[in-house]
Amino acid sequence: MKILTLFSLFATYSSGNSINIEENAGQFFNSGHTNNWAVLVCTSRFWFNYRHVANTLSVYRSVKRLGIPDSHIVLMLADDMACNHRNPKPATVFSHKNMELNVYGDDVEVDYRGYEVTVENFLRVLTGRLPPSTPRSKRLLSDDRSNILIYLTGHGGNGFLKFQDSEEISNVELADAFEQMWQKRRYNELLFIIDTCQGASMYERFYSPNLMALASSQVGEDSLSHQPDLAIGVHLMDRYTFYLLEFLEDIHPASKSNMNDLFKVCPKSQCVSTPGHRTDLFLRDPGSALITDFFGSVRKIEITMETINLTDPIQQVELSPVNEELQIEKYSYADQLPVSEIIHQRVHTFVLNLDTEQKVIGNIQQQMSLCRFHASRLFLKKLQSFECVVVREISYRVGLFVSFRGRGCPHLIFKKPKQRDWHPPDGFILGLWTLILLVFFKTYGMKHLKHIF
Repeated sequence: MKILTLFSLFATYSSGNSINIEENAGQFFNSGHTNNWAVLVCTSRFWFNYRHVANTLSVYRSVKRLGIPDSHIVLMLADDMACNHRNPKPATVFSHKNMELNVYGDDVEVDYRGYEVTVENFLRVLTGRLPPSTPRSKRLLSDDRSNILIYLTGHGGNGFLKFQDSEEISNVELADAFEQMWQKRRYNELLFIIDTCQGASMYERFYSPNLMALASSQVGEDSLSHQPDLAIGVHLMDRYTFYLLEFLEDIHPASKSNMNDLFKVCPKSQCVSTPGHRTDLFLRDPGSALITDFFGSVRKIEITMETINLTDPIQQVELSPVNEELQIEKYSYADQLPVSEIIHQRVHTFVLNLDTEQKVIGNIQQQMSLCRFHASRLFLKKLQSFECVVVREISYRVGLFVSFRGRGCPHLIFKKPKQRDWHPPDGFILGLWTLILLVFFKTYGMKHLKHIF
């Protein structure tokens, strides 16, 4: 009887644990995403918009702290406040008046800066329509399993956001860009946050699924600044972003806080404006969406039942004599042009007389057996395996001007001799003016001198 009772208790305990494990696993995989991305944009220039740069850098610091790497963050800053000549503390940007935390830091990777922050570049980043030459650091390489955080801050109005006081993006353009992202399967879920005046007007036209939006103010309201600093004469942050970051400081990668908690971070008593949010396009219940689903990063893990011993020393592979020969042969250099004698890491110039041209060509061909030359009386036509030879045809009578620069050059470059600019000899201009005055006095006399001065 005791054995039966113990077995029933063990079964109940095991079933309870299995239910908890299934619930945790279901909550972990509920969002369906496998990677996280962030696009953080400051659209304002000039020193008096210091707070917008601080807003963006503070969000950048928070998402990096929660696990999103720089390779998955596209940071766009329209101005460089850290190097502004009005900054009393160069290479720093602070978000609090106590000046304790430098949000610029030592490891900030700005992908788009200055005049690169335009509406066109922003839309191209979202839709993936970038030139082939664009580096990976400037691309949003997301897929249909990506959760994306998009944060915008700057000056805006009813239905638009200004970029650098020179152009605007409308809420219709932004909505169409998100729809392109959805049609091209560039995101799984998207969180849009905007801190600007009348920010709620920017998400009114959204129509793409799996999209959640937050704004710092309603239509007709201003988004106010916060943390004035009398030393530098500007505000350090905006109110909504300040309280948002204050909330994120308590979030850790294993936190269970959800999006409903994020909606309450800045009530009207603190923000003065009325923050807004839109969740009707989001397919999940916001209460089941964790903060770390957008501000954190998914860590790939592999579950195994095997025991892995990490204490065994690493055994070094011993190379047999045959392998050693192959290794040496693999990394050995082929015979090349004697660089130490000809180049010396400097530019060397040779004037080849026409009488000795064929002899020099023969010597070079012997030294560089891998290079193919096609020589004529006037110039060398092509050099395929050298990188640093530039040949200019100066004159038929003088010969060829050959210079070796560095360690090789794909082709020979032929240019006509550059014509020297003509300059008048010393005193020529003064003599010319003297001649003009003498002719004038000879013709008209002194009484017409007043017409000159």
